Amino acid sequence: MGRRRPGTPTLEEVAVHARVGRGTVSRVINNAAGVKESTRRAVQRAIEELGYVPNLAARSLAGRRADAVALVMTEPDWRQFAEPFFSEIVRSLGDALTDTGIQLLLTLVRSDTERQRFLEYARGGRVDGVLLMSVHAGDPLPDMLAEARLPTVLLGRRSGEEYVSYVDADNIGGARSAVSHLLRQGRRRVATITGPLDLYAAQCRLRGYEEALAMAGLEGEPTRVAESDFTAESGRRAMAELIERYPDIDGVLAASDTTAAGALEALRAAGRRVPEDVAVIGFDDFSLAQRTEPPLTTVRQPIEEIGRAMIRLLLEEMEEGAVAWRHVILRTELVVREST
Repeated sequence: MGRRRPGTPTLEEVAVHARVGRGTVSRVINNAAGVKESTRRAVQRAIEELGYVPNLAARSLAGRRADAVALVMTEPDWRQFAEPFFSEIVRSLGDALTDTGIQLLLTLVRSDTERQRFLEYARGGRVDGVLLMSVHAGDPLPDMLAEARLPTVLLGRRSGEEYVSYVDADNIGGARSAVSHLLRQGRRRVATITGPLDLYAAQCRLRGYEEALAMAGLEGEPTRVAESDFTAESGRRAMAELIERYPDIDGVLAASDTTAAGALEALRAAGRRVPEDVAVIGFDDFSLAQRTEPPLTTVRQPIEEIGRAMIRLLLEEMEEGAVAWRHVILRTELVVREST
């Protein structure tokens, strides 16, 4: 046992101050039943007056709970963490945990060594559950967590089938509605800038683009496709490549708002007017979409709902145990602004 810091109140001192037994203080701290409301208030008042901080390690050991969940990011490219999507998701998850008393721990896992290290960390009882985001095709971490029987929820999917619970947005439907909007405006040479195609979300948005063309009877047209990594710089490069390969482009769906912002810059540099010459649509609907010139039509992802759904599924698995994998797909919405 380490030496107590001078002035740090103990459980016994709280009990004396509240004029109750040590066990009563422990029951109040652990929110256990069987404590009178007046006694509970007296203990809570003593805790506040003394500035007592419960020994969470001992609490967790007694209840076999860490009161923490890990948010694991598997994105190997550091640039991705500067994108609005990551910060918005972290914020929504934090908001969803606000009233639970559970801490959100951010962890980076990008190699086999880091995967094994994290697996050992999680299996050691240091977290009660795991949230995974930015999982690329072939990443074994979800399977490793499933085999270890650790409650896990993915943001998105690695493929069409997942033996783990996940929450995703309707990427196919969102992209299809965006391209259909362009086609209804009379655009007929529509291109798309995808995200990294080893991400299932990017594959789905490409599929939605192709489905919209087929529904309009344009499946015989060449697919005007360039790949990006969701950053503005990759959006600029991809748009410049598309203009060079297909100079008659009159509409573009970009895989993210940041990518679309880069595409707008490339169009301006090429002397193309938006939306007169080329209409542009993004994906996400972050605040950036309202600050571009012109403001960006985009597919809104329900970020708040995604965060709440992920936490709800994870808490259910933590409390009830996994009896079934839960797959939740949330609707997207097209938000029309001046860029179309």
